[in-house]
Amino acid sequence: MTVHAAAALEAAEGLAALGFGLYVGVETLIGDPQDPATAIGVTALALAGGAGMLACARGLLRAEPWSRAPTVLTQLFALPIAWSLWQSEQYLIGVPLGVVAVLALVTALAPPSTAWLVHDETGELDEADEDGEDGGAAGTGSADERPRSDA
Repeated sequence: MTVHAAAALEAAEGLAALGFGLYVGVETLIGDPQDPATAIGVTALALAGGAGMLACARGLLRAEPWSRAPTVLTQLFALPIAWSLWQSEQYLIGVPLGVVAVLALVTALAPPSTAWLVHDETGELDEADEDGEDGGAAGTGSADERPRSDA
């Protein structure tokens, strides 16, 4: 369940970034920006970042191990941005961004999310299984319930 929350939060940030990118892009086209190069750069970065965040959210839902690192990195970048917005008295943007970043970090790094994303497809026992700590055989967990990326 935590991985679904992390994916939803990452997707929300991705949609917000896409919306911001579209807004800046439209304003650049129909308005008179003081610095068109910067406006185009902000548009491109917001659109690419939003698309990347949506890809990470999809990867989390599909149990793709690669998706957690960029999701965590996104949140680590969002925290100083939220703090900067807070310091500049932009509370309506900074507070939600900070809350979402912390919640996404907690849910992406939670043990159930780790279990969902990190699985051994070779069928070998991990260290806990070798020590007899979990008492089960390899492959008896929820790995079969996980969506497969090769399907």
